[in-house]
Parts: sequence; structure tokens; C-alpha cells
Amino acid sequence: MSPLFRRRPPRDRLVTLIRKPGCHLCDDAQVVVEKVCGDLGVPWEQKDITEDRELHAQYWEQIPVVLVDGRQHTFWRVNEDRLRKALAD
Repeated sequence: MSPLFRRRPPRDRLVTLIRKPGCHLCDDAQVVVEKVCGDLGVPWEQKDITEDRELHAQYWEQIPVVLVDGRQHTFWRVNEDRLRKALAD
């Protein structure tokens, strides 16, 4: 089957930005996530590691972290083209 027919519609995807307050890399990541998700019509959410012990324990050294459909996509710096490609697959 062609990959074209296996793609999930954008509305069925979810991007999660894991961040913390006062983090300039997190602010930069949010700009990219907002742009890409807005362009593609993909919903996104943000989670604060200071409000979730489990997320803090797992990601505190890597923030910001971007998850695509619950799986880690990247951390520290978000590449716009790479995120677009991940959401198109």
C-alpha cells in the first residue's frame, strides 16, 4: 500500500510540548510548534514539568521536549522541517 494512503489525518495527530516556566528554549520551541501545528491543522498541548512529578523525573534534563502522538520526537531545539516531516508521515 502506498504511504499516501497510510497517513493519519492531521486532526488525528497530537503534538505535546513539555516545558517549564522561564525557559527560553521552551519559548523558542513553542513558536515552532505553534507555527507548524497551525499550518498543518494539528492539535497541540503543553505540559509543565513543575506540575507533574512523572514528567519531571523523565525529562528534566531534556526540556523542552516535543512528543508526537505520545512518542518523543526531539528535545532542546525543535527543527521546523523535521517536525513537519514527522507530522506528514
